[in-house]
Amino acid sequence: MANRKDKYIVLTGATGFLGAFLLAGLLDRGYQVIALGRSSTMKLAERLSNLVTWLNIGPRQRLLPIEVDFTKKHFGLDDKAYSQLCANTGKIIHCASDTRFAERNRKQVMESNISNLASILEFAEDSQAEHFYYISTAYAVGVCEGICLETPVSLENNKFTNVYEESKAQAEDIITKGCNKIAMPLSILRPSIVYGHSKTGRALKFNALYYGVKSLSYIKDIFVKDIVEHGGTKSIKWGFNINNDGTLYLPLTVYLPENGAVNLISVDYFVEATIRIMEQGDAGIYNITCDNPPNILTISDYIEKFLGIRGIKTICKPFDNPPNPAEELFGRFFEIYRPYLSDKRIFDRSHTKSVVNDLSTPPLTYDIFDRCMSYAVACDWGKIANFPK
Repeated sequence: MANRKDKYIVLTGATGFLGAFLLAGLLDRGYQVIALGRSSTMKLAERLSNLVTWLNIGPRQRLLPIEVDFTKKHFGLDDKAYSQLCANTGKIIHCASDTRFAERNRKQVMESNISNLASILEFAEDSQAEHFYYISTAYAVGVCEGICLETPVSLENNKFTNVYEESKAQAEDIITKGCNKIAMPLSILRPSIVYGHSKTGRALKFNALYYGVKSLSYIKDIFVKDIVEHGGTKSIKWGFNINNDGTLYLPLTVYLPENGAVNLISVDYFVEATIRIMEQGDAGIYNITCDNPPNILTISDYIEKFLGIRGIKTICKPFDNPPNPAEELFGRFFEIYRPYLSDKRIFDRSHTKSVVNDLSTPPLTYDIFDRCMSYAVACDWGKIANFPK
């Protein structure tokens, strides 16, 4: 059996957005990592190899990919392979998750985020891991206002914005009970909305904040084409026009349930906070969130500047008149994210701050916003050749 100092960190979800950057951070810090993942159209080793190349991750010899099936006992591994995996396990970071919001995906989300926990918890007990870290979400607290403490969620009479939030709240409860049963230290990490790397702009997924920019870019292209190629007969009717400076005037009102903020953190802050908690923190719950989140007006200004458009405004009441075509399109694209644009929850970070000390998330300046969105555009929103899948 390996000595404790030689044991690996077992990481799930290494091919996802948060997991990939966490993998990079762990390897850069000299950790040995076993990445557990399923096979798909591409073998796990090949997917991780592409990821390592793309992100320029540190020494590959400290990374061991193992294909598993989370729906099966012992991950579907034979007795020898499973026993060896258990013997080599130090800490477990469960980062794998289905992050889709839409209700039509409820079955798959619940299977991935809830049903698969049985094999993970069985593995935690069999391996006698030092510590179990679960990557949850700040929004597992459900629909509420005011201060959200770093305490267990209440499932009773709680409401959730979508199935993802609901599944993560249930998962926290299941994992807490499972770890308590086997007396295993547990830390639950709750990040808010995560965007790309604040210094490089890199990202692997372009949803949430990115999706709004992508949607508006698509809408802008529709009306620019109509004006430039077809004389703008349809666009002019709705007040759309290209100004002398080349910007598109796009009167687009976004309805929000109420005034609030958008709680955003950069992925590099998430990684650094997570590793510090792993190295220095005790068991418990950590809100990895932003102390001073920007409001939608700031985000709107950034989007207008980046895309070269004008005319976005927000209201906190239903439309008095029928929406114009741009408003109708944007509403359809962005409906699932609307609640997060006017969030009134305030996430207490007392426990987190006691560990991460002077570390704070970089404020989302326009320079950082531009860097991240320019990277997304350069990658064609993840569609360019060789982009990690």
